Amino acid sequence: MTTTRREMLRLGLGGSTLLACGTTVPTFLARSAHALADGPRRGADGRILVVIQLDGGNDGLNTVVPHGDDIYHKSRPKLALKSENLKPIDEHVGLHPSLSDFAKLREDGRLAIVQSVGYPNPNRSHSESMAIWQTARLNPGRENPGWLARAIDASPAAPGGDAPALHIATEALPQSLRGGQQHVPSLATIEQFRRRLGVPRSDGADEQRAALDRIANQGGSVENPLLQFVARSTVVSYASSARLENVLRDDDAAKYPDTYVLAKRLRLVARLIRSGLSTPIYYAQLGGFDTHAEQLNRHSGLLRELSRSVQAFLTDLDRSGDGDRVAVLVFSEFGRRLRENASAGTDHGTSAPVFLLGRAVQGGLHGPYPDLAHLKGDDPEYAIDFRRVYATVLGRWLKLPAEAALGEHFEPLPLFRS
Repeated sequence: MTTTRREMLRLGLGGSTLLACGTTVPTFLARSAHALADGPRRGADGRILVVIQLDGGNDGLNTVVPHGDDIYHKSRPKLALKSENLKPIDEHVGLHPSLSDFAKLREDGRLAIVQSVGYPNPNRSHSESMAIWQTARLNPGRENPGWLARAIDASPAAPGGDAPALHIATEALPQSLRGGQQHVPSLATIEQFRRRLGVPRSDGADEQRAALDRIANQGGSVENPLLQFVARSTVVSYASSARLENVLRDDDAAKYPDTYVLAKRLRLVARLIRSGLSTPIYYAQLGGFDTHAEQLNRHSGLLRELSRSVQAFLTDLDRSGDGDRVAVLVFSEFGRRLRENASAGTDHGTSAPVFLLGRAVQGGLHGPYPDLAHLKGDDPEYAIDFRRVYATVLGRWLKLPAEAALGEHFEPLPLFRS
């Protein structure tokens, strides 16, 4: 029985996209998809930036700890960390004890610490300061496109039709990725990724697959006119799905902490990278850093989650051969006050350290130590504008037009080896 265009429309296969074919790919599409799947689709050199946003305002002074400064110890009688418990960097600063995996990465030259990062006239409101970081504008409005959205708009489209960026979270899409001309999906599971590819389950999936395979048999190839309008826009999506399925088969070898939200999100990022997507930007979030009370244990647990999750992620990428092309940027909207409060916590501050991790980074300390003897509004004053960090990862790493994204020129920092 000959399948007609009218029947295809009745089955929901009209238009320019395949609406649904369930979880089993029609035979002729599967052949084409797996042919594409044999070769990953990547950009010019396949470089990837993974951004991790620490929500709530991370206490930078108890993250990269100025243990050599007596003012630190006097200002924090309950929260000051002892020098002998830290992961030493030099005679002045050391890493929090929970950052033991970061300490190993530092020893390997794969951790860059940018100290005293902030911006002029700091804002201690969570939403307003985060908007400043996310838009790279000092007076942002709700409609301002994000810094990454602007960078994407100013750059060539990712080869292969993959998303220009992916937000890996259950939270709303951050302003960093909003307001541009290209849509950035949010997803938190493999199943959501399948749906983004256009291969969801549907009630008529079996009948749709049968119709497509019947047409393929009539024409003998995808050159059949009835198949062209379906195949044109769906083979690439199925190729992505096929590559992903191949990756999932060997995923048991990747070891991630089981209970950490960030670890699960980074594991998904690693899967997507290994599947061969050309997507150059991934964005994840970790909350809980608004430590106004009983900070000590809570902050320790959060830093342990960050450190162990990123270490597992980088190890996973090394195993798959992708470690050289991925850099991880870690930031928070502000730091905390120098002086602890009466609730054994810290209140909203200003400048704080930013981390950059990966095989390509120029490891070590960058920027001056926080000056605890000369405070501005009870906080150490910033010395490095955060937009210099952005200019570096855009221009020096992703090879994207930093000035177009940031609105003006910012001098890059020596954070990469090349």
